[in-house]
Amino acid sequence: MRVIRAKSAGFCLGVSLAVKCLDREIEERGARLRTGAAGRGKGRLITLGPIIHNPLLMRSYAGAGVVCDGDPEELRPEDRVVIRAHGIPRDVEEKLRKSGAGLVDATCPKVKKAQLAIGEAKDGVLLLFGEKEHPEVRGLISYAGPRAFVFGTLDELRALVPEPGADYCLAAQTTQDREIFLKAGEYLRARLGGRLRVLDTICQATKARQSEVLGMRGKVGSLVVVGGFNSGNTRRLAEVARSAGIFALHVEQPSDFAQNDLQKIKAGGEPAGVSAGASTPAEQIDEICGFLESL
Repeated sequence: MRVIRAKSAGFCLGVSLAVKCLDREIEERGARLRTGAAGRGKGRLITLGPIIHNPLLMRSYAGAGVVCDGDPEELRPEDRVVIRAHGIPRDVEEKLRKSGAGLVDATCPKVKKAQLAIGEAKDGVLLLFGEKEHPEVRGLISYAGPRAFVFGTLDELRALVPEPGADYCLAAQTTQDREIFLKAGEYLRARLGGRLRVLDTICQATKARQSEVLGMRGKVGSLVVVGGFNSGNTRRLAEVARSAGIFALHVEQPSDFAQNDLQKIKAGGEPAGVSAGASTPAEQIDEICGFLESL
């Protein structure tokens, strides 16, 4: 089967920087342990949750000795903590700094920019478009004032009763669907007028991926989106494709294809499109492309 691979598929800049940062820490820690040198190599290397949302890559890091779910309350001065690409809440960062452990900030620059922008607008009511339990969202909310509302759909936003006379700020998780965010802005401007400030916090990499997927409509018989099942931006790529009428599947590895899915891909005709989330390594995309090409 012929395959068209999206040019934007795979690591974004923020993820690439975070992974390189952790790889460098692993290498330096290994060197110190091999030579018996004192210092940070003696403690644990911790990420307080997945540095990126890719289970296959995280299994590899676990094999290299990275502790994914360390407790901030139990850190020791000899430990080394790498802040994940999604960022962390402000209070957690304060605990890390007070612990005496070594701290490396691998927060995606786009996420950090969004955190700071929300912090500057904290006098009003924050309306944040995102997944309530996502680690990035928990971090973003921690920079807001005491009044913040997270919504995941336009229906949830419409159910909000505005406070009389209050100022509002609309922002989004950096990997959210841009079209829904624009619709949310239109709805709120009509309702709040000059009391609304909009922060365009959706990153360009997310916009590019979603636009490229939409551009595949009519050019491919099906679309396979590669990446972690726990990756929000990867799930949304598949959702964007389906909303455009494209038959789309979300997989991590070849074994995730059900037989009836393969039949639908073949029935859709050539070529098949392949895209991937911002936390998907090139090797994982290569594997799926090779599998499809062998059909």
